[in-house]
Amino acid sequence: MEHFYRFVRRRSGGLMTADGPVGGESNLDRQNRRRFAKQGPGILPSPQAFAPDAMTRTVLELVERRFAGHPGALNHFDWPVTREQALVALEDFVAHRLPAFGPYQDAMWIGEPWLYHSRLSAALNLKLLRPREVLDAVVTAHEAGQVALSSAEGFVRQVLGWREYVHHIYQTRMPALLTENALDAHQALPAFYWTGETEMACLRETLTQTLEYGYAHHIQRLMVTGLFALLLGVEPRQVHEWYLAIYVDAVEWVEAPNTLGMSQYADGGQLASKPYVASGRYLQRMSKDCQSGRFDPGAAEGDRACPFTLLYWDFLIRHAERFAQHPRTALQWRQLQRLDAATRQRIRRDAHA
Repeated sequence: MEHFYRFVRRRSGGLMTADGPVGGESNLDRQNRRRFAKQGPGILPSPQAFAPDAMTRTVLELVERRFAGHPGALNHFDWPVTREQALVALEDFVAHRLPAFGPYQDAMWIGEPWLYHSRLSAALNLKLLRPREVLDAVVTAHEAGQVALSSAEGFVRQVLGWREYVHHIYQTRMPALLTENALDAHQALPAFYWTGETEMACLRETLTQTLEYGYAHHIQRLMVTGLFALLLGVEPRQVHEWYLAIYVDAVEWVEAPNTLGMSQYADGGQLASKPYVASGRYLQRMSKDCQSGRFDPGAAEGDRACPFTLLYWDFLIRHAERFAQHPRTALQWRQLQRLDAATRQRIRRDAHA
């Protein structure tokens, strides 16, 4: 993706000068990983909401009548459903949340589903907005001095880089992509993905939010719901079908490569060069969810062992032969040297249980 992104940046001219990328670097991802301080994000700018019009209310009533027993909720539906509303949503994001989007795009906070994210993916995927006009609005805001380069580039990379990249992956990898299972994962998707009823606070927070709003941002999808399914060894197609069913912005061409390739590594590295795996420590760093749960993110054994951490070590053990010498994962797999045979055996036993 990095090579593709640099190519399309040059071709599009976005955030470029005659000498190369504005600021001298194409990718400012290192500046996009801040987490909130102990007191949290403070007062957040609420995104523009749109009251359902008559047609939308009719559809909501139809869904409530015919599908009342299905997962999810309707009471928070305030998405843009017209071209005019989508343009208002774009203007609102650029003015009020894009300035802080860059540094905090990976952060999470309990009870705050939107933070500084755009809420534009549904409008983009439903063709209410054109990607070019979204990018132009972001670049223009930076050129006017309203938005720092790290925020503008971070958003441009998601739309011009990643979104376009997965489109080409989908075009070239389908239909085989849907059945790929490089890690030989066959567990069933846990039933709590459809209810949010779990003792794991981070999963409960993200799943409850997902069911309430039909939305979660990219880190919640990749490093909470996706990570747990990957560590547990859930069959990739079941994970894909859940994402496709549950999110308002999920259309298959953009959802399937992200889920099967980046999230579940089912394609064996065609999209992402390594599996994105982490222990509960990562979730503890990026959110405060762990403070409201009964598990210890640092523990892989005992009554308070965090399921993410236990399954993380089990994942390393299960897939050591494949990744121990991989240039991007060898450092993670080297951690296994800290565990003696008896500890590994206990981890495998507890993970299986």
